Amino acid sequence: MSTISAPQLSRRSLLKLGLGASAVLATAGLTATLSGCSSDAPASGFQVLRSSDIPMLTAIMSTLIGPHPALNPANLDGAIAQLDKTLAWTSTAVQKQLTDLLGMLSMGLTRGPLTGIWGSWENATDEDVRAFLERWRDSRLDMLRQGHSALNQLLQMAWYATPVSWEAVGYPGPPTI
Repeated sequence: MSTISAPQLSRRSLLKLGLGASAVLATAGLTATLSGCSSDAPASGFQVLRSSDIPMLTAIMSTLIGPHPALNPANLDGAIAQLDKTLAWTSTAVQKQLTDLLGMLSMGLTRGPLTGIWGSWENATDEDVRAFLERWRDSRLDMLRQGHSALNQLLQMAWYATPVSWEAVGYPGPPTI
């Protein structure tokens, strides 16, 4: 009978890992800020989302939605605009948390290690994005599971808030007087 033992992680090892990860993320954030990669200015026509967020959100939303009859580039753009409108009504704390998450996912220095997508989001395949989402969903790290949940809920909400998505799922629209 073969026994497989899980690696033991001592308190000291966990602290070293946490300290190392904190140093990497702090360095990445500082590098982005100093190099100008981390612009806080919203993209043209948007209130919250930045131009670096759009390709990533488009790739993730396209994979999350899957083979929906109304899924096309114009409707995806409308759903991203809907997400921006929704975010504009949230608190600045929520906006900051989300833009921090999106910034880490869009910056090349942190995107590869966090997602496994080493190239640009525009070149990521559905399989690449699906693998990233599954890795985060099934992660032992609560932070990654929360990131998956936030992305999933926000992007699904934005898509199904657009009228073009309603017909295919049989939703007649909101009640009218």
